[in-house]
Amino acid sequence: MARKSKKQSGGGTPATVALTAAGTAFTVHAYEHDPAAPSYGTEAAEALGVDPARVFKTLVASVDDALTVAIVPVSAQLDLKALAAAVGGKRAVMADPAAAERTTGYVRGGISPLGQRKRLPTALDASASGHPTVCVSAGRRGLEVELAPADLAALTGAVVAPIARF
Repeated sequence: MARKSKKQSGGGTPATVALTAAGTAFTVHAYEHDPAAPSYGTEAAEALGVDPARVFKTLVASVDDALTVAIVPVSAQLDLKALAAAVGGKRAVMADPAAAERTTGYVRGGISPLGQRKRLPTALDASASGHPTVCVSAGRRGLEVELAPADLAALTGAVVAPIARF
């Protein structure tokens, strides 16, 4: 995996800037986003020719009224009860999309777990550990970043736990 600088990635996003600043090895993958695609994550996996189990979506939930980031495979659903337990909470619901966008600084479908405006508690599904690299949004639709799951967990301060339902 080669590290891409802001210039190499065709204009940095807060996510790629954060990765570069941290000295983390990563690869940027761009694809033509189709606004009519029914699922951003599935579209990314298909466009990049990557197993959907290695492409992770970034979801924002509210755990006991605190916004929390969940990173799960696009081929799975978020288990809200497991997310709440993973971060020491009691109850989780999906966050209001406008609140998620405002807090992270990214638009829906392009929310990256990296370089968010405000660092939120984060949980990464344990299945990520079974892959040498995973892909997550690089901060805009049509742009993914590939990195080691351990680096993703370290940079986001994520707890790694089984939070996905397959």
